[in-house]
Amino acid sequence: MVYCQNMKDYQIETVAFYNVENLFDTVDDTLTFDDDRTALGKDRWTEDRYAQKIENIAKVLSEIGIDEASKAPLIIGLCEIENRLVLEDLISHHYLQEKNYGIIHFDSPDERGIDVALLYRKEGFIPLNSRPRKLMIYEQDKRDYTRDQLVVSGLMHGEEIHFIVNHWPSRSGGEAKSSYKREKAAQLNKRIIDSLYRENPNARIIGMGDFNDDPTNKSFKKFLQTKPEIKELKEGELYNPMENMMKNGKGTLAYRDSWNLFDQFYLSQSLVSRNFDGFQLYKAGIFNPPYVITQTGQYRGYPFRTYGSSGYEPGYSDHFPVYLYLIREVKTQ
Repeated sequence: MVYCQNMKDYQIETVAFYNVENLFDTVDDTLTFDDDRTALGKDRWTEDRYAQKIENIAKVLSEIGIDEASKAPLIIGLCEIENRLVLEDLISHHYLQEKNYGIIHFDSPDERGIDVALLYRKEGFIPLNSRPRKLMIYEQDKRDYTRDQLVVSGLMHGEEIHFIVNHWPSRSGGEAKSSYKREKAAQLNKRIIDSLYRENPNARIIGMGDFNDDPTNKSFKKFLQTKPEIKELKEGELYNPMENMMKNGKGTLAYRDSWNLFDQFYLSQSLVSRNFDGFQLYKAGIFNPPYVITQTGQYRGYPFRTYGSSGYEPGYSDHFPVYLYLIREVKTQ
């Protein structure tokens, strides 16, 4: 889409991220703890429920960005997907089939068998390199197997850009007790970013994910050193557009009447500074139309999820997706 602002024309593209809350097929994988998500498991995960889940997630993804970009996202980061099969089923659904998405996915060592992945519309993004980076965490000399961090580099309408897709360790056992795991994850992110900067000091980098931390937690403020204001950025620093959203009371998931903003983006200075040509951040947001929100009962206002306190619900996810718009000026002849 060409977007007109201040008498200038801009091309606009959407980047989205969604924690899809356990998008599992119905097959028992003997190598992972996926037994609950089978027909005979605790969740009674049938083919009908799986098909409904695929339809729900495909619908959401097809609509993110429509308001301003008039098309589905160019780039979609996902977490809590079981395998490549569920991704193939997702992009083959009629909501997404005509978008012609490609898949980048690697199996991770996570004990539950959940991974991260990246989808891209082939018309606008050409992958050049993709690789998983393993997060090595040990607890009393025993490895805690968790999700890899997915690094994808490619050409977005001819411009090189790098994406890091994350699903950091959970707060299981308590926020304070588990915080060192997310700080380890942040340190791995920082090493990835530094390696990209060594190749190109002006590398264009977008980190996205369910970080299981808020924008103000130590993992972001001390280890990634993200900033909430573009004007505060120094060379090589990262901008987090979600921090001010959280300060304004917005969130992507709720627990015991308290909101968190675990689903976030951060961007390199080269994507938010007027000193650089090409795509730049226009704005970021949380995608939460009424149909992904619980409308009644005790959890009114929360994300409309697939499994709640009363068991199966034909909902979407326990997280809202997030998105950002990138724009660049269209040069006229």
